[in-house]
Amino acid sequence: MPKSGQSRSALRALAVVCALLASWPAAALEAALETEFAAPGAPDDLRERLRSASAVMAIEARGLDNTQEVLAAALSDYRTLIQVLYGEGYFSPVVRILVDGREAADLDPLNLPRRIDRIHITVNPGRPFRFGRTGIAPLAPGTELPEDFAPGRPATTGTLQETAIAGVQGWREAGHPKAQVADQQLVVRHARAELDARFTLAPGPKLRFGRLNVTGTSAVRPESIYRIAGFPTGEVYDPDKLQRVGTRLRRTGSFASVSIREADTPNPDGTLDFTATVEDMPPRRLALGGEISSRTGLDLSFRWLHRNLFGGAERLQFETRLRNIGGTEAVDGRIALRLDRPDRFGPDDSMFYRADVERRNRTHYDVLTGLLGLGVRRTFSRNLFGEISIAGARAVSDDAFGVNREFRYAVLPVRVEWDRRDNRADPRSGLFLDARLIPFAGLGGTKSGSQLRVDGRGYWSPPGAGRFVLAGRVQIGSVVGPALSEVSPDLLFFSGGSGTVRGQPYESLGIPVGTRVSGGRAFLGLSAEIRGKVGEKLSLVGFYDFGAVDSSSLTSGRSASHAGAGFGLRYELGGLGPVRFDLGWPVNGATGAGMQFYLGIGQAF
Repeated sequence: MPKSGQSRSALRALAVVCALLASWPAAALEAALETEFAAPGAPDDLRERLRSASAVMAIEARGLDNTQEVLAAALSDYRTLIQVLYGEGYFSPVVRILVDGREAADLDPLNLPRRIDRIHITVNPGRPFRFGRTGIAPLAPGTELPEDFAPGRPATTGTLQETAIAGVQGWREAGHPKAQVADQQLVVRHARAELDARFTLAPGPKLRFGRLNVTGTSAVRPESIYRIAGFPTGEVYDPDKLQRVGTRLRRTGSFASVSIREADTPNPDGTLDFTATVEDMPPRRLALGGEISSRTGLDLSFRWLHRNLFGGAERLQFETRLRNIGGTEAVDGRIALRLDRPDRFGPDDSMFYRADVERRNRTHYDVLTGLLGLGVRRTFSRNLFGEISIAGARAVSDDAFGVNREFRYAVLPVRVEWDRRDNRADPRSGLFLDARLIPFAGLGGTKSGSQLRVDGRGYWSPPGAGRFVLAGRVQIGSVVGPALSEVSPDLLFFSGGSGTVRGQPYESLGIPVGTRVSGGRAFLGLSAEIRGKVGEKLSLVGFYDFGAVDSSSLTSGRSASHAGAGFGLRYELGGLGPVRFDLGWPVNGATGAGMQFYLGIGQAF
């Protein structure tokens, strides 16, 4: 009988041998497995779609390294490939998956091979099917069905699903939230390659909105949630109204998630209750930003946000900004506070308070401004909102017209923003318009008037050229009422720099006043860009900017103007938008010479 030490050594040796034997088939599989795919008679796009959906063809990418995993992938491919074919309208396919010459579906799961050398997949899609007899009833008035759900049209499972959804949605939009498909009859005629399809709908009763119950552990007061949601209790059910309830809650920024679920059973009085489940966002958020220009140096911004200050989904934002760090002008900055209270008025209206203090040290003027006011914000739709406020403002300036000039205003700012861009951080299509009108009443001898600013942008990606985007921008500014010398310089317009004309020094174009320069009462800015992808995340940009300033309230062909052009790089960062680097040169005007560069986050416009 061997000694205990010898026994332990033998056991260890046996364990090593067993481990090697266990790992040998996997290693052999990884080294020797060959896969083949064929779909004779299938269109090229269908063949590629089938190949991409196959788990067997992705064995190496998925890291499958033993026979059990490989055979599981082969067996799952029967279902996967048939689903793809049904989705494309092929309802009589033949799928064969041979594992070393044997059909995968016929292998004994209790007696699997120790190694696999070759898997061959053959797909015969058969003829594409078309719809024969079709029908869906009853339909709510105004229901729009897919055009392809008709005799002679290509038959696909996608069309069947869209038809059933459209029928049910039609009844829901007519006030029947419990509408559903009661029955479906599908008859496949293989000899004629036709599919007969008929749906029977059960509309259910017409119901009204009942109560909204709120669940979750939100720190927002329930009464504030109800006021913000604007739940339409007593009104006829409408899915659009229900969607707006969720949208109102989400746009407060206080909630990470909002889900609204209808009750399973209507109430005896013909109403239907709903339950909203909300989950809070973290109450606080910090954000840092920066931009570098060759002339103005480094701009740094800091923002602190509290999403639920008093328990009513109030949004308090503190923002500070330092500019011209290391630039040619003195360092200046801005401190601003804004408190939004979405539960003060109706569900689509909110109240806000704002306070701003700003110091601008510019080449042509210095000004210290302060503003204190309150206003109302109205959300008309997901793309359109408006604001109106009343505020008191004061400015003290040193400019072309004198030193320590003081202005006092009562202002009534009005703003409308319409945003139809596909992506705010990096748009490729759509339109954007931001219009602001600031009537100001002078106090203590200050002149009265109004300022208008309009910023319009458009984006277009040519069909078939998805790697290219054409972007354009128009900026218009005008001051009506006082003369140049009778208005605070922060209400006047200069041109030049990253926000107007790249390639020209910042705020370099204005109106000559003796040996000094003043801002103009009118401004026109035009910008055009062509953006082209040269990699997954890298893009090249070419741009041309034009700016004009005038002493009157409108620009004309005689207005002072300048232009700049150049190129840039964009590197995509995901949801933050791209890192932007632009090089610009003056191409017209006498306000600058030499290259200007700009570095920041997000597109120039």
